[in-house]
Amino acid sequence: MNQKKIRLGLVGKDVSKSDSERIHRFILKEWDIACEYENISVNAEEFDSAARYLMGDFDGFNVTIPYKRDIMSYLDGMQGDALVYGAVNTVTASDRQGYNTDGVGFLLMLRAAEIPFEDKKILILGAGGAGRSSAVALKNAGAEVFLYQRNKEKLAEVCEELKMRAATNPESGGYDIIINSTGVGMHDTEGLSPVGVAAFQGAENAIDLIYKPAESEFLRLAKQAGLRTLNGAAMLFYQAYYSDCIYLDRKADENEAKTLYKKYLETNP
Repeated sequence: MNQKKIRLGLVGKDVSKSDSERIHRFILKEWDIACEYENISVNAEEFDSAARYLMGDFDGFNVTIPYKRDIMSYLDGMQGDALVYGAVNTVTASDRQGYNTDGVGFLLMLRAAEIPFEDKKILILGAGGAGRSSAVALKNAGAEVFLYQRNKEKLAEVCEELKMRAATNPESGGYDIIINSTGVGMHDTEGLSPVGVAAFQGAENAIDLIYKPAESEFLRLAKQAGLRTLNGAAMLFYQAYYSDCIYLDRKADENEAKTLYKKYLETNP
């Protein structure tokens, strides 16, 4: 019998196809911890009641598109990268603290895939929670980062807050790495890409934080243009690993994370 049990969840606009439950259950089982897990898909009008439900009945929960900033008003405080990124993807319910494991999970994904990013010119499409986290993590790691968001007002606001440079035309090319963090390409936008082939001119790598479908239209176009492509499956696993370490007050270890992900892939093809 497992000695410990934890109740976790995930809240987002549409988490019906999320692999988060499978990943968290796998990681916690490896640590001999039982897990109850609930996916909660809500529209904006339902978010308040969902947040209060999660805060009251769960040990912790993750937050995904588009609520990584909305959840902040329900917290008593933010820790670590959440303060730097201005976005929260992990919450400990007992003390109402917000964390962000997207950035550390994203960089580990790049390192594990041996994609160099230091001193690279990188375009990030989308200035929401995942885009903000990835942008700051990359900038702090030595990359030259540009952000693009269709809403020019929001783009200017985020760039000023994060001290980032804005890209005026994502189709102009000339970037080493292009990252899609918009969410365009999944759910009801499956088959669409936020940019056309011209955006990939001169680039080496294209990364989509989407993992379902495994090859988004964005990645298909990038591959067609001769780029190396990578989806966000590994990032999802790594950010979940770091979240579980926070829930359990466990010291995170990069090598353990990579070992667990390898085993996860072997048992969940």
